[in-house]
Amino acid sequence: MSDEGTVPETEGVSQELLGEVDLGPEIEGMAGRRLRMRMVTIEPGGVFGPVHGHKGRPGIVYVLQGTITDHRDGAARDYGPGVGWPEDRNTTHWLENRGTVPAVEISVDIVTET
Repeated sequence: MSDEGTVPETEGVSQELLGEVDLGPEIEGMAGRRLRMRMVTIEPGGVFGPVHGHKGRPGIVYVLQGTITDHRDGAARDYGPGVGWPEDRNTTHWLENRGTVPAVEISVDIVTET
């Protein structure tokens, strides 16, 4: 996917919730927020889109296998196994797997109760 102007919807992505903690009872001022950990798998050719932001939903990603391309600020950066990228209030991005094997990440973030 070389055209940064066209980002498809999510396809070829599966997510498994590994755990979560209700932060309200744990930290004053965090009522309605959860700490969430997911395993996300992006199949070869898969896209985690569309472009999305993380304002109010900070997190961090650890890549277990494969390579994930993170698109932000007009640039694409590849992340292989190991610590990936932070997702803070300034993050607006989308992800893809340009490789030939499934890319697997562990994503930990803080989300608002729905």
